[in-house]
Amino acid sequence: MNVMAEYSYLVLYLPRGMPRDAARRMLTDHAEYGQWELARMLLNVDGSRKAALRRQVIRQVRTPQARPGRSRP
Repeated sequence: MNVMAEYSYLVLYLPRGMPRDAARRMLTDHAEYGQWELARMLLNVDGSRKAALRRQVIRQVRTPQARPGRSRP
């Protein structure tokens, strides 16, 4: 079964005056604690940045339940 992965996206706006170390720390926190990965970074003409983060959507699949009266092996 060949299924393409689904992603959810989060767009962060980083203003021009934000220090590079603070931006790195914020992106690292999102990656470490929220399981986000950097998909795209856009540097605007005014010096601000727009970061697009993504993470894979994991769909849960129901497993068949045991029928009443039958024991599991």
